[in-house]
Amino acid sequence: MTGPDDGPAESRTAAPPDGVCAVVLAAGEGTRLRPLTERLPKALCPVGNVPLLDRALARLAGLGLTGPAAVAVNACYLGDQVVDRVGDQAHLSVEPGSPLGTAGGVGRLRDWIAGRGVLVGNADAYLADPAAPPGPDIAALLAGWDGDSVRLLGQPAPDPSAPGTFDGHVFTGFSLLPWRLVRDLPAVFGDLVRAVWRPAEAAGRLTVVPYRGTFYDTGTPADYLAANLHAAGDGCLIDPAATVTGGCHRSVVGAGATVRGEVTRSVVWPGATVGADERLHAVIRAGADLTVPAD
Repeated sequence: MTGPDDGPAESRTAAPPDGVCAVVLAAGEGTRLRPLTERLPKALCPVGNVPLLDRALARLAGLGLTGPAAVAVNACYLGDQVVDRVGDQAHLSVEPGSPLGTAGGVGRLRDWIAGRGVLVGNADAYLADPAAPPGPDIAALLAGWDGDSVRLLGQPAPDPSAPGTFDGHVFTGFSLLPWRLVRDLPAVFGDLVRAVWRPAEAAGRLTVVPYRGTFYDTGTPADYLAANLHAAGDGCLIDPAATVTGGCHRSVVGAGATVRGEVTRSVVWPGATVGADERLHAVIRAGADLTVPAD
């Protein structure tokens, strides 16, 4: 079933319930974003000139969840970059070998979770609600939680009966899990859909909480570009440390980037260059030599 409805997002408290911690999943390889993710792990790909992982941590901070006692981040693929970015902001779980998946990543953190409920967020989820800042925008997921059921953040699906939906909703990046379902998760490869969510749904113990803002999972070049354009609004989002002497139209340009040509509906990564003779449309440019179409 769907619920609860606790009124306007801006009126809800952003304080987390007692006994809840958070895990940000940042270990994945981001295969659909290759070759971009051959340079950066997906969790560190910038959206609106802010790494996705930073956005996730800021959203948790908006809920009052900060520091290594309350927040954990897992890492694996290009894990050193994730570790460097997180620093002392959160507890780190570095998975050896290949990523353990969403269930295995949480299972490896059981000793750290230690009896608490856990808010699990995908680092690659881009969320933006004009009615509430990050944190309060997902506060309904936590409000009035019984500590025993599973909650998912979701939005109505274009096809409510499509595979992968929950009560006619698509998952939008955050779930709330009780300790009773976390304590037995093994630290081996597995996903939360089959290990936790579907069994809870079958038992009548899963609730979808609607998200009223904009969501992109940023997993494909097209969705990654769409998230960036949403972050840019109706114009260009140019970092003050970028140099733009050419044309910029509805694009995002990162710190240290140089644009001498013209970019339209595109993303120029930090430090990237666009030559004077180049006209880029609907692409992501990384460095001086990588251009990924996003149509």
